Amino acid sequence: MTQPFLPQRGNYKDLIAYKKAECIFDITFYFAEKYLKKGDRTVDQMVQAARSGKQNIAEGSAAATTSRETEIKLYNVARASLQELLVDYEDYLRVRGMEQWPINDERSITTRRICGRRNDSAFYREAIKVRSCETIANIAITLIHQADLLLRKLIERVQIDFLREGGIREQMTRCRIEYRKKNGGWKG
Repeated sequence: MTQPFLPQRGNYKDLIAYKKAECIFDITFYFAEKYLKKGDRTVDQMVQAARSGKQNIAEGSAAATTSRETEIKLYNVARASLQELLVDYEDYLRVRGMEQWPINDERSITTRRICGRRNDSAFYREAIKVRSCETIANIAITLIHQADLLLRKLIERVQIDFLREGGIREQMTRCRIEYRKKNGGWKG
């Protein structure tokens, strides 16, 4: 039996970027339900942007087996969706006269440290129940920035992997040539 020439990829649940995106989705779902008016288009926009961030990481990871190009495009769609969500949170705070915590504010520093260590959505689902809408929005903003950084690094790694390994056609050709060498060339 010949070994498969394409390594199976798609372990998206192991990606920290995915775990962060799941936390962002759960926070956003809670936030939109609790703090935005029913019927407001922003509810659907925010929830869909958060969902798209998470789902496109999963889809990009699954596509990685056969298409680095699709993988990169979907990771970038995830980034774009999360950027859209970031603007919604910033708008929410700004138009309501609430504070988006400055980067060197002690609350930001503490939040970054906690968010840097915690990637389990259950933690956030519990923690946000006792937080104000301003605090929840700032937690989401922090997580979005962290997820964005992770996605940028993931895209860079995929680009390097592509340069090193090539695309599916190159991999298939290499494997076919290797197979022929091991099995005495063309038969039949």
